[in-house]
Amino acid sequence: MPYLFTSESVSEGHPDKVADQISDALIDNFLAYDNSSKVACETLVTTGQVVLAGEVKSDAYLDVQDIAREVIRKIGYTKSEYMFEANSCGIFSAIHEQSPDINQGVERKSPEEQGAGDQGMMFGYATRETENYMPLALDLAHKLLLELAALRRENKDIKYLRPDAKSQVTIEYSDDNKPTRIDTIVISTQHDDFDEDNAMLAKIKEDMIKILVPRVKATLKPELQALFNDNITYHINPTGKFVIGGPHGDTGLTGRKIIVDTYGGKGAHGGGAFSGKDPSKVDRSAAYATRHIAKNLVAAGVADEILVQVSYAIGVAKPCGVFVNTHGTAKVGLNDGEIARKIEEIFDLRPYAIEQRLKLRNPIYSETAAYGHMGRESQTVTKTFNTGKKNEKKVEVELFTWEKLDYVEKVKAAFKL
Repeated sequence: MPYLFTSESVSEGHPDKVADQISDALIDNFLAYDNSSKVACETLVTTGQVVLAGEVKSDAYLDVQDIAREVIRKIGYTKSEYMFEANSCGIFSAIHEQSPDINQGVERKSPEEQGAGDQGMMFGYATRETENYMPLALDLAHKLLLELAALRRENKDIKYLRPDAKSQVTIEYSDDNKPTRIDTIVISTQHDDFDEDNAMLAKIKEDMIKILVPRVKATLKPELQALFNDNITYHINPTGKFVIGGPHGDTGLTGRKIIVDTYGGKGAHGGGAFSGKDPSKVDRSAAYATRHIAKNLVAAGVADEILVQVSYAIGVAKPCGVFVNTHGTAKVGLNDGEIARKIEEIFDLRPYAIEQRLKLRNPIYSETAAYGHMGRESQTVTKTFNTGKKNEKKVEVELFTWEKLDYVEKVKAAFKL
C-alpha cells in the first residue's frame, strides 16, 4: 500500500541554526590557528543577546565577540527592526578551559591510539533515491530554503523576505519504496510588515508557488520534476503573519536541529549534535565516517540503501561495534552481519584514523552549519580568517570530504563486484 514520508529543513536565519553557525565559526577559528585544539562550545541566541559557553584546550586566542557578530551579519540580521542585529546585540562569553579529566581520555603518546572523546552510537545512511545519495524529501526541503535564501539576497523578484524560514516536504511512495509524487509542501518564511494582512498572505503564497517552486524544480532531473503535480497541497505561512522571527521570535540553541542536519528522519540518529565540537568528539567525526562508508557502499553497488552504526566508549580507540542494515536491498550474497565485518576490514574506525582520512583537523565546519551536513558537494576552497587584521590567515581546505566517492573501487574489490 502506498505511504507518505515527510522531512523538514530550516534556513540559516532560524534561531537554532544561528546558534549552530556561531559555534562552528568558533571551531573553525580555533582550528585555523591551532589545529590540535579541543573544543566543545554551545551558543544561545535570543532577543538582542548571544551567550557563548563551553570548554576549550587551545593555544589560539580568539576575539569571540567579533567572530559571532560576523556570522550574524553574514546571515542577514543587519536591521534594528529584527530586534537581533549584528552590531548591537550583546555577547556574553563563558568559555573556559577543558577538563583535564576528559582530555586524559583522548590524548595518547601514540596519536593512532587517541581515545574517543565520548561514548555513544553514531549512524550514517545512504540511498539511491537521489544523485547525492540522500533521502528525497529532505533533499527537496533543503533545496527550497537554499533557493529562498538566494531570492532574499537577490532582493529582486521577492523584496520582503527576512532571514528566518522553515520548509517541509511530504512524498508519496509506492509499495516498492519508489517516490511517485509530492503530496504536500510547507513553507513558513519571515517577512517585512505589510499594511494589509490578507493581501500579504495572498502575495506570499503566490510568490512561493509561482517563483520559488519553479526555480527549484528547474534544477532537478526530469524524473524528479515529474513528481511535481497540480494536486500538491501547499501550506504557505499557515499561521498567518510572520514578521517577528529569528532569535527575537524564538530562542535558539546549538544542536537542536540534528535531524535536519542528517537524514530528515530516514535511517536513524544516535542523539549527539555536531556543531561546536572538534573532531575528537566522535558524535561528529564518526557520524561523518559512517556517512562516508554508507555512500561509498551504495555507490559501489553493495546495496540500494544502507544504514551503518558505530559505537564507542570514551577514551577507547577501537569501536565497541559496527552494525549494518541494508533493508533487504543487498546485492552481494552476504547478510548484514557479514557486510559489517567487511566494513571493519576496509575502513579504520579509530578516531585518529577518521580524522586523518577525512581531513577533519582543518577549519571546514562553518559550511556544515546550515542546510545539512550530508549530501553536500566536496570541494577545495581558500578561507580567510580575521580579514584585514594583523593576524589575517588564509587556509586552503577541502570541504565535505565525507561525501567523496573515493573508496568505491576498494569496496568493489573487497566485495568482488
